[in-house]
Amino acid sequence: MEFTRRQFVAVAGLSAFAGCTSDPDRNSERDPATTAGSSDIGSTSVADGAVPTADETLKLPMEPSDLESLAVSGGPPKDGIPSIDDPSFVGPDGVDFLDPGDPVFGVALNGDVKAYPQKILVQHEIVNDRLGDRSVAVTYCPLTGTVQGFERGQTTFGVSGRLINNNLVMYDRATETWWPQILATSIPGPWNSAPGTRSLREFRLVWTTWEQWRGLYPNTQVLSTETGFANNYGRDPYGSYNPRSGYYTSENTLFETLEEDDRFSRKRVFMGARTADGAVAFDKSTLLEKRILTGELSETPIVAVADQRLNTGYVYLNPDERTVTTDGNRVLVGDSSYEPNALPLTGIHTFDAMWFAWHGYYPETNVYA
Repeated sequence: MEFTRRQFVAVAGLSAFAGCTSDPDRNSERDPATTAGSSDIGSTSVADGAVPTADETLKLPMEPSDLESLAVSGGPPKDGIPSIDDPSFVGPDGVDFLDPGDPVFGVALNGDVKAYPQKILVQHEIVNDRLGDRSVAVTYCPLTGTVQGFERGQTTFGVSGRLINNNLVMYDRATETWWPQILATSIPGPWNSAPGTRSLREFRLVWTTWEQWRGLYPNTQVLSTETGFANNYGRDPYGSYNPRSGYYTSENTLFETLEEDDRFSRKRVFMGARTADGAVAFDKSTLLEKRILTGELSETPIVAVADQRLNTGYVYLNPDERTVTTDGNRVLVGDSSYEPNALPLTGIHTFDAMWFAWHGYYPETNVYA
């Protein structure tokens, strides 16, 4: 069943708003919000003098031009969903707009600890910010349940007004290249001045709750509702996460999906991880319950570990098949104990995604549920 985003808001009976309707080590252990497998925010290669790109280019599910041809209008035009380009933050004692169970996207990296509330990002999708001395973009797509962090260098990112696989298509304001958010890899776009395919440098944001994040980071900074836009941040046009309702529980998507797979409900949350060699998905609820799951990515053994403090998980390559077990909130590799995000293994960038969105982009993914 397909609607435009404007139609969905009208059907839901909600008012229109500007947006969808118009690394530091610590005692040899990384911060729990700094993911294993994230591209460290540090030295970069810079494409076209402005956009930092990764050394390794991720594989696309089809030719870039074919992906571009599948882009559909989400309703609002280019920048009709306005990015936040001058964000302000408040301390935890100044937060009166979040309930304990409200989702936030947390990061502790490069000397900064910040939380970005879902109820703000659902109306803007991109926050152009800084973590320490590095320029970054925090991006969220409500239709696919994906939050991704990218280094942005000398430019900013905006919302193109297009969707592929129901997923946000960003553009950078230096070259006007299109960047599908989940893929983190460029496709041409109609305004592109920098041809070629390359991938962005990513960093991890943890999808957790305000209660959990504040409990672990009592001095966190929080994105303020003083965004410069007259939006009602108490109302989500798609439904609710606290409690979960509306679009987030329905089997309907607003636009066509790239692939169909009925093994799982469309909105079931998986923790997806991908490299240039392949992709893998772990059912999030199963991982949180069992604490340790094993699998393979392109015939290389991998292990996923849960971090119950923040209700998240991390994925590692484990080519030597080292024994990994749990010990309370810590993880044992052999006889040594580690934080879940700091195992002595090679981490793979991992993030939450709705099943239909992950499978649509990675139909050959290995799945562990």
